[in-house]
Amino acid sequence: MRIRVFPWLLALCLSSGLAQAAGPLVFATIDRSGWPAPLASTEEFDTASRAEILMFGKALLASENLDEGALKQRLGVRQLDLKSVNQVRQRFWALLLVNYQMASRDCGTAPFCQPVRNLAELRQLVAGFTGESKATYDAWAKASARFHQQYLQEQLRLAALFPTVSSEIQRMDPAEKLGDELADRQFLLTFDDGPSPRGGHSDELATVLRAHDLHGLFFVLGTALQARLDPSSAGQVRELYDGQCVGLHGWEHKSHASWSQWQGSLVNSASLAGRSLEGEYLPLFRPPYGQRRSDTAAFLKGHGLQLMLWNIDSQDWSKKVSAQAAAQRVQTLMLLWRRGIILFHDVHPKAAQALPVLFQENLHNGVQWLDCRSLR
Repeated sequence: MRIRVFPWLLALCLSSGLAQAAGPLVFATIDRSGWPAPLASTEEFDTASRAEILMFGKALLASENLDEGALKQRLGVRQLDLKSVNQVRQRFWALLLVNYQMASRDCGTAPFCQPVRNLAELRQLVAGFTGESKATYDAWAKASARFHQQYLQEQLRLAALFPTVSSEIQRMDPAEKLGDELADRQFLLTFDDGPSPRGGHSDELATVLRAHDLHGLFFVLGTALQARLDPSSAGQVRELYDGQCVGLHGWEHKSHASWSQWQGSLVNSASLAGRSLEGEYLPLFRPPYGQRRSDTAAFLKGHGLQLMLWNIDSQDWSKKVSAQAAAQRVQTLMLLWRRGIILFHDVHPKAAQALPVLFQENLHNGVQWLDCRSLR
């Protein structure tokens, strides 16, 4: 879960050790009703994927025309790490090229289909892209352009503040799992901040997953898990996570980049999860807000743990993002990135409402919901 940081407070937060997340005040959402066809086949998924890739590429290309001062103003930051911004841009271009080529295989005369052999050709295609100016795609093109401009702003803001404020925008170690290492159309469902009290949103979400015979990864807080264990039993908590997987989110929801007790947080939460949920536990750690230290990787390796971030964020924790908006945001980012680790939160009701929409939309188009148990 992210919390909001006003730009004028950033320097104070950093100096006082209170920095949490570097996210913006507004998150990108989209009404996908303007897209003229359901994503009911691999061909339809690829057509929509090509369209979103080109639209995001158009926003990315336009951002390169901003000088440092204009970029600071656009992102709402006083200082930025231009090297980090450019590294993220380069990584995005590399991903867009691979994704567009995968989405364009054997597309024939389908919309948004033009062969691209290299990055230069992709940039040229993006530069002239207008959404095909056909009435069929007009509504989608307007909504998609707004979405990708705002979404890119989210990502470049994270990049501008990295590594002073670490986040999921970049790896700090090659071993970190980000989502782009998965296979094409492969997505892992993950859920942070639980478990909820008994009978709460975690239970509801687990029921939804079982109803669809799917298996997600829950990153639990030590304090929340201990609270759930105290009035019940380990057996009842194992029943909650039966068929699912459990990773670590730390003992408390604090930045593990600035918390002096971050090592104890990991050791204690791993001990609790390992002994109470032995069959479901995976030695994976997701730091709150994605924040970690440069020496985190070495510590994790020494304790048999691996760090997992995400590359598709539902923003379902925000009061400004409804369950429907979260579902449509995730769907659009699935089309854009074509693979990834999806972040929801099981202490809020929206994941249980959004997931059935995503499951229904992606029944026959080649999307594979990765079984978390395959990560063992």
